[in-house]
This record gives sequence, C-alpha cells and structure tokens, in this order.
Amino acid sequence: MGMDVFGKNATSKKGEYFRNNVWWWHPLWDYCLELHGDICDKVEHGHYNDGDGLDAYEASLLSDRLLADIATGVTANYEMKYRNAIADLPRNDCEYCDATGIRTDSVGVENGMPERELSPEVAIVVGRTHGYCNACNGEGKVLPWEANYPFSVENVREFAEFLADCGGFEIC
Repeated sequence: MGMDVFGKNATSKKGEYFRNNVWWWHPLWDYCLELHGDICDKVEHGHYNDGDGLDAYEASLLSDRLLADIATGVTANYEMKYRNAIADLPRNDCEYCDATGIRTDSVGVENGMPERELSPEVAIVVGRTHGYCNACNGEGKVLPWEANYPFSVENVREFAEFLADCGGFEIC
C-alpha cells in the first residue's frame, strides 16, 4: 500500500505526483507534523489516503520550510536521531525459531536449516557454527516492527520539491 499524493494545480512535472509506500510516508508525515505542525495540523488525515491535503499557499510554505530544514542541517540531525532511536530499540524474540536461532519447524527441516552452517560473523556472535533460521539469520532475535519505517533527508527533499510545484495536494 502506498500514499499517492497528487498536485491540484501543478506548475511542473515534478509537482504532479509524489508517492511513498506506507513505510516511508508515515515517518515523513510525522516529521512534517513535528517540525511544522502549524501548517500540517490543517491536514486532519495525513496518515490516510482519503483525499486530505493542503492548498497551494500552505504547500508552498511547507516546501520552503522543508528546504530550509535541509539547508540548515535540521533534517540530517533528525535523520541521525531517528536512526539511532530505531537502533536502540530492543530486539524481539524470533517467533519462527522460538528465539533459539535454529528453525526446526517443518519449513526449517525441509530446507535443512538445523544443519546449515552459519556465516563466520554470525557464528562468533551466537557461539555455534551450525543451525539457522531464515527470519533472524540464526541469531534468535529480530528487529522490532518500527525498524521497517525508514526516514531520509533525500525523501524529505523529494517531497519538498513536489510541494514547491504542486499547487496544493491531495493524499489519495
């Protein structure tokens, strides 16, 4: 699923359309809300694709602010803090191997996972040379769900460039 953001009165090809899948859109819109809530709070349903959006003036203003954030390093700092926060989240027990690192269910056995040799890097970490799980790479732990939601300066830049030329937008 994705968020298709359409320009209402685009002045260039770049202002016609912006798309993010939900994984990228939610952190992007959260950033906009957090740093520019005075503009973005006007969008009641920014996390949904039901046609909500901003008019031309508000979209242009948001573009200017996002580009200023990028130019002054605010966005890069936010990205670093965001990535560090994700990295600091505790890892979860892997449900496919019951946190053992070795998948012994029918799928695991059928694919030779209990006997599979681990990479040297994983073997050092887990203290064994064999036994694998395709969900956790043999480690018994997986990243939390939140780690699936990336954030980047480049994505903010692309959105800001869209906003500059969109003439207002609707999230569909």
